[in-house]
Amino acid sequence: MSVSSLVTVAILAALLFGAIGAYNRLVSLRARYKNAFAQIEVQLKRRYDLIPNLVETAKAYLKHERETLEAVIAARNAAVAGLKAAAAHPGEAAGVAQLTSAEGALGGALGRLNVTMEAYPDLKASQNMQQLTEELSSTENKVAFARQAYNDAVMEYNTYRQSFPAVLLAPTFGHKTDAALLEFADSKQIQDAPKVTF
Repeated sequence: MSVSSLVTVAILAALLFGAIGAYNRLVSLRARYKNAFAQIEVQLKRRYDLIPNLVETAKAYLKHERETLEAVIAARNAAVAGLKAAAAHPGEAAGVAQLTSAEGALGGALGRLNVTMEAYPDLKASQNMQQLTEELSSTENKVAFARQAYNDAVMEYNTYRQSFPAVLLAPTFGHKTDAALLEFADSKQIQDAPKVTF
């Protein structure tokens, strides 16, 4: 075998191992952001499960605020649907946008409920309400941490997918688009709004 043949074989082997490495890294990074989204899903489901309890506890005190309570439940149901859409295909822009919009509406509804409940000192002193508030605040913090981990994983995936040589190989391997970040229009407002304090 001649030297030029050996060089050609070595170059082809290097290209093959490079392509295999790029494929494996893309798969690994996609699995990482999907797992991070699953953690968000767990925390959001917990949050969604707490909201009906919050509304039920507040119902006895807020008899004249039926519209506010119904708005919270409607926003919660829309957020559940948004989560299902996003969970079906984590990282896809349409599902993430639907979840972002639904979470924004839920945050606003919970904020209005918080303002309404400020006028009811007996409700604020309720043992059940204090416990629910604490659980909701704790869950809200977990959602924020899970969302940050997801966004970090998405950024790592997108950065690698856009870098050379992965940018040349990614479409061939089924990685045609960037994963979508889970960002809210006003992250601070959304994170703070559900923290119902009494």
